[in-house]
Amino acid sequence: MSTVTVSEREAPTTLAIRRPAAGTRSRSTMNDLAINNSAPATASAELVNLVVKGMSRGPIAPELQIVVDAGHAIAKGPMVMPTPAGIAEAGRLVRLPEGSAQEQAVRDFLHAFLPVNRQLRELCTAWQCRPDGSANDHSDAQYDASIRDRLDDIHSAVSKMLRRAGKQAPELTEYRDRLGVALERFDDGDTASLTSPLTDGYHTVWMWLHQHVLMMLGVTRAEDEALEEELVSGSSR
Repeated sequence: MSTVTVSEREAPTTLAIRRPAAGTRSRSTMNDLAINNSAPATASAELVNLVVKGMSRGPIAPELQIVVDAGHAIAKGPMVMPTPAGIAEAGRLVRLPEGSAQEQAVRDFLHAFLPVNRQLRELCTAWQCRPDGSANDHSDAQYDASIRDRLDDIHSAVSKMLRRAGKQAPELTEYRDRLGVALERFDDGDTASLTSPLTDGYHTVWMWLHQHVLMMLGVTRAEDEALEEELVSGSSR
């Protein structure tokens, strides 16, 4: 849909995982381990982190090695990628209880988020390419400032959404903070931090948020794309 291409990279923090409700039994060995205050619990968080980001690059930490040894990830040189079994397991770890208040809050967030997600993709394309299709060399300060103004509106909208959803799903509040940090870096002159896949930039953190929400709801990418098109088309009528 957009010319933006982003590949995930590892960040030093790990993402929260959803614990099973008291009195319920876990559905897998890794899920059982996840509710203990132990190294395997950290490994479960590493698995979720890996699946959200798509890959990890660099030295393999002991917790991530546990994920690899469990068959939930595969290491190829300095890169670690989740296996299909790992993707399924991470989904089980963070899936919200069906029909719960948490699930409804996150589902409401997704419905509000997707039209803004389309706006961010279009903005990132505009940041990289001029309307005539030529590359944006950032020599036109007025053009760049107009894009920055649009980013303010997008950031304000998603921050409000995350604040509301975070009351029921606190793990989402981390993304509000990380998007704010990325925006500050952009304003401090690190213009690559908007769209570059080589940093924890704004678009990269946004994609991690998007992926995490889909996992929490058990929504596939195909379902997500169809819903976004439906919501965007409906809002334009």
